[in-house]
Amino acid sequence: MDLMEKNLELVEVQKLEGHSDRVWNLAWSPVSVSGDGVSPVLASCSGDKTVRIWEQSSMTRSWTCKAVLEDTHNRTVRSCAWSPSGKLLATASFDGTTAIWENFGSEFECVSTLEGHENEVKSVSWNASGSLLATCSRDKSIWIWELLPGNEFDCVAVLNGHTQDVKMVQWHPTMDILFSCGYDNTVKVWWSEDDDGDYQCVQTLGEPNNGHSSTVWAISFNAAGDKMVTCSDDLTLKIWGTDISRIQSGEGYVPWTHICTLSGYHDRTVFSVHWSRDDIIASGAGDDAIRLFADSKDDSVDGPSYNLLLKKEKAHKMDVNSVRWAPGQENRLLASASDDGTVKIWQLTSKH
Repeated sequence: MDLMEKNLELVEVQKLEGHSDRVWNLAWSPVSVSGDGVSPVLASCSGDKTVRIWEQSSMTRSWTCKAVLEDTHNRTVRSCAWSPSGKLLATASFDGTTAIWENFGSEFECVSTLEGHENEVKSVSWNASGSLLATCSRDKSIWIWELLPGNEFDCVAVLNGHTQDVKMVQWHPTMDILFSCGYDNTVKVWWSEDDDGDYQCVQTLGEPNNGHSSTVWAISFNAAGDKMVTCSDDLTLKIWGTDISRIQSGEGYVPWTHICTLSGYHDRTVFSVHWSRDDIIASGAGDDAIRLFADSKDDSVDGPSYNLLLKKEKAHKMDVNSVRWAPGQENRLLASASDDGTVKIWQLTSKH
């Protein structure tokens, strides 16, 4: 479907209520609970110190809270991320710890607690194989943990390079290259050339080289892994690209370059951005709105340009902290989380 020719709308499917404080972050499980691919599962984490697990019924298509993960963190849970197998869920908290929960199907159990950061842990991310977990903190550091048998974790690297609070860590979708962003207005790229775990900062994306001019909040990759989008307090989204095939063929690290900047669309901080498998970028911002962008496919311009597909005004009553596309392309489900304490499920459809 040519996205630019279709009249699209974002339809609210259901509002999920239960959290008693702002909802910070969302994560879709890569596998459904039933294993049939029919029952999507979504985790949400909140200032109420809990994580909620939501599941869609394959019969009624309605969403219900299947589990509440509580009594482990004693402060805000800021970030959550499923392992690629869907077996483990990592949760990062302002209490300075990261909890690892094992999914036993009908219930979840905290099987490990990772300690070491000096203060708030802001983000967690698993690598593509599920063997490594990255965490980052207000203490300006990034830790890389290796998953060992028996759900044991060993810290194999502590990365220092950011000069302020690190807001997010994100592994590349196919390679063990780690990306981080934060209050110092930069995106940093970490790479271990010999796969020996000796991660070095191989690139910093920032001013004056087309970088952001204020806090960078989030990072997301397209399905191919050759493009990246970042969002910022400077009210812009930036698209970056690299030649992944050259890295995969053993040429060494190939730098990311700036492709284009999406400006003039947001008038408040852009807190979250996520790239769908069928190439639609969603953004969530402090103006309570959700916006969708897509490549214009306009050959007359020099390089890719991205157009606004739609803007969903008043998507939430307050700031939109997280937007996440469901895995797969079939149903085009988008989840959003807000300071208003709710999670919403949306469907992107064509107007009839």
